[in-house]
Amino acid sequence: MHIATQMGEVLRRTAQSVNIKERLDFSCAIFDAQGGLVANAPHMPVHLGSMGATVEALLAEHGSDIRQGDAWLVNSPSHGGTHLPDMTVVSPVHLERGEAATFFVASRAHHADIGGITPGSMPPFSRLLAEEGAIFDGLLILRDGVFLEADVRAAFGRGDWPARNPAQNLADLRAALAANATGIAELARAAERESPARLSAAMQAVQDNAATAVEAAIAAIGDLDSYLETMLDGGQRICVRVTLEAKKRRGRIDFTGSSRAGEHNFHAPRAVTLAAVLYVFRTLVSQPIPLNAGCLRPLEIVIPPGSLLDPPAGAAVVAGNVETSQVIVDVLLAALGRLAASQGTMNNLTFGNERVQYYETIAGGAGAGPTFAGCAAVQTHMTNSRLTDPEILEARFPVRVLHFGIRHDSGGGGRHRGGDGAVRRLQFLEPMQVSMLANRRSTQPFGLAGGSDGAAGITQLWRAGTSQPEPWPACASFSVVAGDVLEVLTPGGGGFGSA
Repeated sequence: MHIATQMGEVLRRTAQSVNIKERLDFSCAIFDAQGGLVANAPHMPVHLGSMGATVEALLAEHGSDIRQGDAWLVNSPSHGGTHLPDMTVVSPVHLERGEAATFFVASRAHHADIGGITPGSMPPFSRLLAEEGAIFDGLLILRDGVFLEADVRAAFGRGDWPARNPAQNLADLRAALAANATGIAELARAAERESPARLSAAMQAVQDNAATAVEAAIAAIGDLDSYLETMLDGGQRICVRVTLEAKKRRGRIDFTGSSRAGEHNFHAPRAVTLAAVLYVFRTLVSQPIPLNAGCLRPLEIVIPPGSLLDPPAGAAVVAGNVETSQVIVDVLLAALGRLAASQGTMNNLTFGNERVQYYETIAGGAGAGPTFAGCAAVQTHMTNSRLTDPEILEARFPVRVLHFGIRHDSGGGGRHRGGDGAVRRLQFLEPMQVSMLANRRSTQPFGLAGGSDGAAGITQLWRAGTSQPEPWPACASFSVVAGDVLEVLTPGGGGFGSA
């Protein structure tokens, strides 16, 4: 975990884009020779739980061509990716020259723009994966330690909607390569100190311990057979049955009944669905273990192919990673009786033009639990990013932060109240295209055990010189001019227990 944390610091300090440098929208992790997640820094749960699938897919497709001194770029959802702006750089760690890779290190970072039909590569209305940006299912970007810049630049320029600022993409990829180089050097140092065999054995022990810890958590909860379902704003349904057998220390998570794939972008790639399950069961463990692949060993997970939670290749997925993943966590924790729904969205705001592009997620209310109230105005569950400091945001982009505060009384009532959402008000200083990709605008974060629902979110635009706002739905894209003000009121969390 310390090595992964060092990797993250190198990535943060050397990246160029605000999204990585200021918002910390990145993750770094270490994997065993088979691609199993071993340890990570406490970065983004939706990244960390899915990166193992990326390494495994890379091994399956390019294993015979992976050499010492290589690095590969992946973002394809069918190869363990989350959504296209999350670019993953994977590097093998060779402790013995001429032998196969002993470990892997990887860095995943959300790029400010990789093309697609809207600036910022988070289009609210994409229907095909190609509309969301450049797709990489395993592009060699480093060979024998040499960065293949011409190949990478050409790849970002292909398609009907190429990347708008490839120079920044390349700068951020170099930062990821630097982070991976740090991980490789530190693992080599650890192997020299402890021996490669001892280090490999320890990595296996870490995963074995995680499996044992989750088994103990299942035994502590006891036998359970619980079913829950909820709706997204677009009408998509997520259904889950959680069955726990205390004596066997096993669990079954069955998503049968969830909506089929459709003409929208709220599909969660299978890797994202697995990441949500991994996150939830890690939260049941009280010991300070690293999130890793061992957590999933005691679980049988049923995800219907072709569904909202395991869509066919080519389906649009940009909202599945950020929105659907949040709701998967909500229904799982509620089915376990642990937590009312949190805000159920990341409130993805992007704005930009051909000159600048910016992306942020906005905090909201956390759900209440059996013995505690929900937190107000926090990033919940599958996201763990922060907002760019107002001074940095206003210096780098033509916007002004007019207000950012708590949306009081938006949390659901109950014996324990849900957390309040946030209010964020931005004024634009030049013409731009703005997109909001969200959920819980027409539906509300549900309460649990008699608790009340949290307030739904609101997105509205105050045109310059007008006194009445224009309301916008959960997913919207619109043009603004200098003086226009966007106001986002994020959802509150659900309450727990009858008041």
